[in-house]
Amino acid sequence: MTHTGSTEYRIAHLRDRLATGPTAEMGIRIEMRGDSVLLSGTVPSSACRDEVLRIAEHHLAGLSLREDLMVVSSSAPDHPEELT
Repeated sequence: MTHTGSTEYRIAHLRDRLATGPTAEMGIRIEMRGDSVLLSGTVPSSACRDEVLRIAEHHLAGLSLREDLMVVSSSAPDHPEELT
């Protein structure tokens, strides 16, 4: 198997793991960008972001990993918005 084929297999395995694991994150994009792998998208909390990165580092060990994951909370605001 070629290095590229091996990397594509590892990325596909990571996608499956993220979609079916405890994080159940299906909105994260994982793609090759030159010599590195980019994870991008949104997650509901910083703990979820940390878990996604931990899983990615495990599955993609030895590859250069970049991330652009934004934490976006869907909870209601805890205070009223002040308009001026």
